[in-house]
Amino acid sequence: MRASTPIRGRTEDSPLPDFCRLPALFALFVVGALTVTVMWLARDNPRDWSAYSVSMLFVAWLALVVAVALCKLRPWLQRLPGHAPYIGVWLLILLIVLVASSVARWLDGALQMQLIRSSMQVFVRDNVLIAALLGAAMLRYFYVLAQWQARLAAVTRAQVEALQARIRPHFLFNSMNTVAALIRVDPEAAERTVEDLSELFRAALGQHASSDGTLGEELALIERYLAIEQLRLGARLRVQRELDELPADFPLPRLLLQPLVENAVRHGIQPLREGGEINLRGRHEGNGIRIEIINPLPTTPPAAGNGHGLDSVRRRVAYRYGPLASVQAGPRGDHFVVILQLPGGAA
Repeated sequence: MRASTPIRGRTEDSPLPDFCRLPALFALFVVGALTVTVMWLARDNPRDWSAYSVSMLFVAWLALVVAVALCKLRPWLQRLPGHAPYIGVWLLILLIVLVASSVARWLDGALQMQLIRSSMQVFVRDNVLIAALLGAAMLRYFYVLAQWQARLAAVTRAQVEALQARIRPHFLFNSMNTVAALIRVDPEAAERTVEDLSELFRAALGQHASSDGTLGEELALIERYLAIEQLRLGARLRVQRELDELPADFPLPRLLLQPLVENAVRHGIQPLREGGEINLRGRHEGNGIRIEIINPLPTTPPAAGNGHGLDSVRRRVAYRYGPLASVQAGPRGDHFVVILQLPGGAA
């Protein structure tokens, strides 16, 4: 594997949206543009396209000012307790709209453009009331979205912890039997197996400070797992690796790939008397990666329970990488293929 520049991970948890990113700025522009359009269409008098254009320009400028102000002040607002960050954002929006409306009405009068027909008091009052209603609605949406994401994160963390706390008993017993058999005939191999097994347990029991590791660490863990299975299955297990193009420092949730490789061994190699070959392929695509895990299909139907690890991987990938990621799995000819497309950056 080759080195690569670090890829930005998931943004920090926060009760406020990241106003520095495009989705929040886009939402401000869309809401403002829709409001101007609805108010323009609701008029009984002949529609003035020049007034509509000026209004759209004013709202676009206002949305940009609000987004920049919220982006810069977000770290300070996040320090407020409880729901105070949302109240602070709402008050800040009202203050910006009040000042901007006052300046716009004063400039219109000073330059005698006559684009704003209402008085200073009425123009500022109407704009502040509209901003108060729309701002409250948008912040309510962001709050509900943050709560939903927090619940989704809690469920996903629980699923990850359950996955990390679970090592199949049959794998543990087989590994210990392998160690017992090797102690007399090959003590060094027995010692290596114990070390590999301890690393698997360390990862499975979550002995790490963060939920994310790197692709290099995950592949090293897979090699330890395959080393244990190689001692148990011998020549029946053959592994073809094409992973040189993968960036070792790509951020990856721990134990994301190992269950897929374990499924490939358990359901693809173990049922075959003659064994088979597992293909591990990977390449760098743009700022993301593509990983393929291919194993032979047995002639008999797979044992019940196949796919539990795959479903967990799908949920973890969707949470960690967002809609741009995908996990495809299914038979292709006489092989079972799992393909992971993981984008770089946060979800």
